[in-house]
Amino acid sequence: MSSRAANDTAANTSTPGTCGDGPDAGEMPARVRGLPSRLLTRNAMHADRLVTDGLATEGARKWHFVVLVALTRSGPASQSALSRRTGVYRSDMVAVINDLAERGFVDRTPDPDDRRRNVITVTPEGRDHLCRLDAIISRAQDDLLAPLTQAERRTLTGLLTRLLDHHTKTAPRTAGD
Repeated sequence: MSSRAANDTAANTSTPGTCGDGPDAGEMPARVRGLPSRLLTRNAMHADRLVTDGLATEGARKWHFVVLVALTRSGPASQSALSRRTGVYRSDMVAVINDLAERGFVDRTPDPDDRRRNVITVTPEGRDHLCRLDAIISRAQDDLLAPLTQAERRTLTGLLTRLLDHHTKTAPRTAGD
């Protein structure tokens, strides 16, 4: 037996409560299953799949939704301002705006103050599209959080927001954001 195999065997047969949990029957060890980082990652993967699959039914992607929300909430903006508001990289924003413009969901017009810039405005068709996307996002959230009560959902959202604020060092968000 190689020294690595011997070490692996020793690690798998250690005393419970020490560095190893002992042998198992192919099941994920509870020590790993219960790690908050793992639970967050697994749930994030599931959430991403629900949202991505749902939006795809309307031929949309997550960044389409985010840009339409930003435009309807804050009004017309340059591509650069939209990039800052949404976190979409400037290089990716061009493709997002192109997709939305091709489908008639946004208009791109030269900025009267600086002809080198474009101002992006959501169209009535874009607002209608956003209403459909809102319904899809709402269903995805309901599917994701199905086992939780409304109070538990608010608590979870508050805790996740607090974690994100801590790790991104941002000011606390208000409930409407």
